[in-house]
Amino acid sequence: MVSDAKQKAASREKRASKGAASRAAALRAEITRHNRLYYLNDAPEISDAEWDALFHELRALEEKHPELVTPDSPTQRVGAPAAEGFATVAHRVPMLSLDNAMSEDDMRAFDLRVRRILGDEDEAVAYLGEPKLDGASLELVYEDGRLVVGATRGDGRVGEDVTANLRHVWSIPFELAAGGAPPPARISVRGEVLIPLAAFQRLNEARRERGEEPFANPRNAAAGALRQLHAVDKQRLGSLAFRAYALEEGIPAGIRSQLEILEQLRAWGFEVSPESERCADVDAAVAYHAKLQAARDAMPVEVDGTVFKLDRLDLREEVGSLSRAPRWAIAFKFPPQQAETRILGIEASVGRTGALTPVAKLEPVHVGGVTVSNASLHNQDEIERKDVRVGDTVVIQRAGDVIPQVVRVVLEKRKNKRARKWRLPKKCPVCAHETVRLEGEVVTRCPNLDCPAQLKTNLRHLAGRGALDVDGLGEKLIDQLVDAGHVKRLSDLFTIDEAMLLGLERMGEKSARNVVAALERARETTLPRFLIALGIRHVGATVADVLAAASGHLDPILAAGRERLEAVDG
Repeated sequence: MVSDAKQKAASREKRASKGAASRAAALRAEITRHNRLYYLNDAPEISDAEWDALFHELRALEEKHPELVTPDSPTQRVGAPAAEGFATVAHRVPMLSLDNAMSEDDMRAFDLRVRRILGDEDEAVAYLGEPKLDGASLELVYEDGRLVVGATRGDGRVGEDVTANLRHVWSIPFELAAGGAPPPARISVRGEVLIPLAAFQRLNEARRERGEEPFANPRNAAAGALRQLHAVDKQRLGSLAFRAYALEEGIPAGIRSQLEILEQLRAWGFEVSPESERCADVDAAVAYHAKLQAARDAMPVEVDGTVFKLDRLDLREEVGSLSRAPRWAIAFKFPPQQAETRILGIEASVGRTGALTPVAKLEPVHVGGVTVSNASLHNQDEIERKDVRVGDTVVIQRAGDVIPQVVRVVLEKRKNKRARKWRLPKKCPVCAHETVRLEGEVVTRCPNLDCPAQLKTNLRHLAGRGALDVDGLGEKLIDQLVDAGHVKRLSDLFTIDEAMLLGLERMGEKSARNVVAALERARETTLPRFLIALGIRHVGATVADVLAAASGHLDPILAAGRERLEAVDG
C-alpha cells in the first residue's frame, strides 16, 4: 500500500518535472525570439510588460527546478548576439541587465535583500535614483582622454563597433574636457543613446516631406540609427543624444559614490540626467519614483521607470552581482500608460503569414507622449472575450514600443445596447480568397500565397535587418513596386533595375542607385539569413541556425522530407 502511494507520488512528480521542462524550453525559445526582434531587428512584437511576464515565469521555473537552467537561457544572458556586418568588441566588464521592480512592494523587498546581504536589516542604505531612459545602451572607451571605440551592448559580453556612426552624435565628446579629476589612461563610460522627443518630431516631419515612412517611436529610431551599415542617414544620427550614467573602468581615486561618478562625468563633458537624486533610504526612493512618474509627460526624453543603485561604491562590492544582473541595482518600472477613447471601426489586417489580425480604428487620443489612432485586438477569441464592438468606449494601454492594446470595454458607456458583435471576414479583405482557421489555432488565415498583402509584408520581412538587410527598401517603396506590378513574387525583387525605380513617384537617381546596390549586396548572404528571408512559418533565427548547421547548404534542406527535418537535433 505504502509502496503504491510512493510510486504514484513519484509518477506525479515525474509528470510535473516533464511539464516544467517542456514549458521552460518553450519560454526560452519565445524569449530568445523576442530578444532578437527587439535588439537586432528593432521591431518588437510584444510590450515590455508582456516580455517581463514571460521572463519572470521562466526564472520562477528555473528557481524551482535548477536542473532546467541552460547556459544559453535568457536568464543567463543579456540582449542579443552582435549582428553580422559590424566588427565585434569584447566588453572587458560585462554590460549586465537589471532586475525589475513592478510595484512598491517589489522595491521594498529589493531594499530588504540588500540590507540583509550587508548584515544589518535595521540600517538604512542610500540609493541614487535616475530616470530609466528608453533608448539603446552604449559603451564608450577612452584612452589618454580620446575616444577609441564605441560599442553597443550586444549580448552583454560582445557588442558591435559603431564608432564611425558616433561621429555624428554631437553630445558624445571625442576628447574629454579638462574638468574634475584627470582621466586615467583608459576609462569606459556607459550610458544611453536616445532621440529627444522634439528632435524625433522634427526627424519625422522631414521624413514625411520626403515621402518616407515616419518612425514608430524614438527608441526604435535611435537603436536603428546606430546600426546603419551602408546608406547612412546623417540627419537621423544627428538627432541622437547620449546620456552617461556609469563609469566602469578607470574610476579616479577619491570617488566613492554614484553621485560623485555623475558629477565627474559631467565635468568631463558628458550629459547626465539632471533629474538624478540621492535618496537617503527606501522611503525616499519610493517618493522619488512617484515624483518622477508625475513629471514623466513633461520630460524631454522618453522614460519608462526609475533606476536605483546603491550610492556607495564600497557597498556595491560587498553586495556583488549575479551572472545576469547586479544585486545592488534595480529598475522600478512605471505602470503602462492608459487612456479612454472610442472605437470608430474594426478592420482586418493581413500579415506576412496570411494571419488576419483585427485592428481597432480609434478616435485619436494622446497616450504616453504619442497620438494613438490604432490598437490591436489580436484575434477573434480576444474580441469575443472582451466583447469589443464598434462604437464602444474602451481603455487602451501603451506599454513599450508595440502597437497599443485594448485593455477593456467601458460597458457603462456603451450607448448602443444592440450593437452587433464583430467577426473576422470569411473572405480575405485584400484578395477575396476564402479564409481558414485550422483546428487548435486561434488565428484565422488567408491561404493564398499570392495575396498582395502577404507579398508586401513578406518583402518587408525579407528586407529587414534580421534577414537580407536591404537598405532603402522601405514600406512606401514596396507598396509602389507591388501596386505597379513590378514585383509579383519574392524573386521578382532581384530583377529590379534603376530604370524601373526611376519610373516610380518620388524616386531620384541617387536613391535608385542605392537600392539597386543594396539588392546586389543582398545576393551574397549566409544560409541562416536566406532561410529567415523566405518568411517560412516557425523558421526564425534559432531554427534557421539549426537547419543551416545540420545541412551545410540549401540543397539538402530542399530535398529533406518531414522525417528528416524532425530528426534534426535542436
